[in-house]
Amino acid sequence: MTAAPVVQARGLVKSFSGVPALDGVALDIPAGRLTALVGPDGAGKTTLLRLVAGLMRPGAGSLHVLGLDVAAQPQAVQDRIGYMPQRFGLYEDLSVQENLDLYADLHGVAPAQRRERFARLLAMTDLARFTGRLAGQLSGGMKQKLGLACTLVRSPDLLLLDEPTVGVDPLSRRELWQIVQQLVADERLSVVVSTAYLDEAERCAQVFVLHQGKVLAEGRPQSLCEPAEGLCRIATPPAGMPARTLQARLLDAAASIIDAVPEGGEVRFIQRPDADPARIHALLGDAACKTVPARLEDGVLTLLRAQQPTEVPHLPDERGSGHPPEPDDQAPAIEVRDLVRRFGDFTAVASTTFSVRRGEIFGLLGPNGAGKTTTFRMLCGLLPASSGHLRVAGVDLRTTRAAARRRIGYVSQKFALYGNLSVAENLAFFGGAYGLSGAALRERIATLLQQYDLTQQAHARSGDLPGGYKQRLAMAAALLHVPDILFLDEPTSGIDPLARRAFWRRITALAAAGTTIVVTTHFMEEAEYCDRIVIQDAGTLLAIGTPHDVRQRAGDGGAADMNAAFIAVVEQARAQLRHVEAVS
Repeated sequence: MTAAPVVQARGLVKSFSGVPALDGVALDIPAGRLTALVGPDGAGKTTLLRLVAGLMRPGAGSLHVLGLDVAAQPQAVQDRIGYMPQRFGLYEDLSVQENLDLYADLHGVAPAQRRERFARLLAMTDLARFTGRLAGQLSGGMKQKLGLACTLVRSPDLLLLDEPTVGVDPLSRRELWQIVQQLVADERLSVVVSTAYLDEAERCAQVFVLHQGKVLAEGRPQSLCEPAEGLCRIATPPAGMPARTLQARLLDAAASIIDAVPEGGEVRFIQRPDADPARIHALLGDAACKTVPARLEDGVLTLLRAQQPTEVPHLPDERGSGHPPEPDDQAPAIEVRDLVRRFGDFTAVASTTFSVRRGEIFGLLGPNGAGKTTTFRMLCGLLPASSGHLRVAGVDLRTTRAAARRRIGYVSQKFALYGNLSVAENLAFFGGAYGLSGAALRERIATLLQQYDLTQQAHARSGDLPGGYKQRLAMAAALLHVPDILFLDEPTSGIDPLARRAFWRRITALAAAGTTIVVTTHFMEEAEYCDRIVIQDAGTLLAIGTPHDVRQRAGDGGAADMNAAFIAVVEQARAQLRHVEAVS
């Protein structure tokens, strides 16, 4: 006998200020399984989860959760579910154990049940060694695991996870998913997760693709691959051509190509069913090509592209973005030597050395808590170094940080503009801060509004924009003064794959124009856009080189994907450190 759906929606509608976030959604989510919600920014994923959690009332339609009418019995639903929103509310001044105790108190967990429950959760999340540590002192991945443990202090019948791995490194992502899959396997727990990572959705039993508040498609991951079956290819660029250059050429041919992304030094692309073979051949040039099976990401992107016009993003004008390096100009854009940063007795960055060439895309990678954010903030002039040599844009950052800041642009991980100002007002404000005014400022704003497809949103309140539009606005603001170096701190965290492709197409154009790009990211596919990458852990530089160099170091002859290579490099270094400590 088939179990009743844990979530059943019919004609579900929810609007905000007259704009529908959900528009007639109908779905059945099966019990005892792992179900994914995917779709572009603004598709309605978070709204749907909040309705299921009983935190909002639908405008129309019916919604039953665990057999209960959510609109009529929201508290009864909340008593039986666990809900972990994107920004889970840990109390950073409390320890790990105190956070668990607090949430157990809030949920009325009997003292007799806590010892066994806490022991299992701490073992599952590998936090047993850190029960006395303040939550505010945990790495991002550890905070996510503690948030999940607090959500599970009571045993729910349904677990809702909204983007649980945003801003989390590949190691922590893997650990978090192992926990979730263990819960489903051992307890037959029903789990619904929204995610921007389609490789995560591929692990789920059922996937719902949302678009503009409607269910665009649903089914097992294998069935959702079918729209792209027979259309997926891998192209190997000729020697000397970066994969991102070939990818950009393919993406720009939107009439023939659905999607293209760098992967393992090659380019994976989806051609349109009606594409002219001669046109594809011309685009590939001397690149070797082979057909490969479709995966979930290919199928979902094919479905989403069919809903949108085939247009190419407006790209930066190479004459006005950055300063292409002269052939005889060999001075690095950034030079770091023996860089150290201490916080009291704790060394966050230990004697790091590297340089970044002008016009290079350079990636800073590492697990949560590895020291890469500290390194990044020192490079931007936001944090002074404890010791070492640091020159950025030809300026010694240890003595003249203000002079360097005038030549750099910075996009932070969190939206750092003024949410109560419109898009145009934000650009005017930051343009003035950079010393622009009058006709020159108006012309620059108009150019960036067009390049970042923000013209229609120019008078919209920036705080109300979807995540992808906020990211575009942050980029536009950082580029107002045409900086020599652009720093990007996890710029696509939580952004859907379509928005990530458009973002990186613009970054590729900026680098081609001579702008130096330094980026931190937890999306390992984005490391493939970099000319070189650094991997740090525990404040120490573990690897530096091209993505191919790092894949080779991982021990698979350069064939490993970047997720596998990243995990291998970090785990090898940690195993070596444990061995040294054991011997000594």
